Amino acid sequence: MRHTVSVVVENKPGVLTRIAGLFARRGFNIDSLAVGESEKKGFSRITIIVTGDDNIIEQITKQLYKLIDTYKVIDLTPTKHIEREMILAKVSINTTNRSEVIEIADIFRSKIVDVSEKSMTIEITGDNDKNEGFINLLKKFGILEIVRTGTIAIQRGTGK
Repeated sequence: MRHTVSVVVENKPGVLTRIAGLFARRGFNIDSLAVGESEKKGFSRITIIVTGDDNIIEQITKQLYKLIDTYKVIDLTPTKHIEREMILAKVSINTTNRSEVIEIADIFRSKIVDVSEKSMTIEITGDNDKNEGFINLLKKFGILEIVRTGTIAIQRGTGK
């Protein structure tokens, strides 16, 4: 099962390395990783997407709390939460398919951020299903390059 884990840590050098090492030592793969400053001065929020059953997530949570710089760990999966990821996709275009690519971009409420004679770069933000659907539709045109931010997540409502 896919889990979204939110970790608040002190914003110090080496913290991300220790967290990544913890996952590697236990043989857990990180599917997505996003890090940024949090609302608390001196703290960062790390959003980790990892695949595993509830026992594995419980083990990961316990291990994360053992790291001295860890302030808070939440498995967002069972809670109501919002997930988003941004993608920049560079697609091959020509005069015959340009309008079709623009139409797909409009349908997905994405944004065209660069156009040249032979390519178009589109920015899309959404959940995993939306973004994967978008990418699958663009494949027939020829995807030249994709850059992804990694998933970020937050609980709905007033949950922290």
